[in-house]
Amino acid sequence: VQLQASGGGLVQAGGYLRLSCTASRIMFRAYDMAWYRQPPGQERELVASVTSDGGTTYANSVKGRFIIFRDNAGDAVYLQMNSLKPEDTAVYYCSTVDRGLRRWGQGTQVTVSS
Repeated sequence: VQLQASGGGLVQAGGYLRLSCTASRIMFRAYDMAWYRQPPGQERELVASVTSDGGTTYANSVKGRFIIFRDNAGDAVYLQMNSLKPEDTAVYYCSTVDRGLRRWGQGTQVTVSS
């Protein structure tokens, strides 16, 4: 599996960004997908996930602000991030589990200035 994330950048608090992740070498529609993030000096944490049939879960810290959705025709998963806060600053990773192993994309930096 290959995961390619994009869409990070620098944004002011209160702003928005949309992250994209395209997957290849998998039957995308059959896979649960997730976004994780790793803030500076902290552990990687789950932000949001979407199952193969569209069910979603969110970390409490992003509920009501972030939306995860998928486009099976385009083999892509997205993270719409609204009302961004400085504490959302992190490297964001697209991820899935393939053959029992968690796979990661290369990460995209999101920086939210106050």
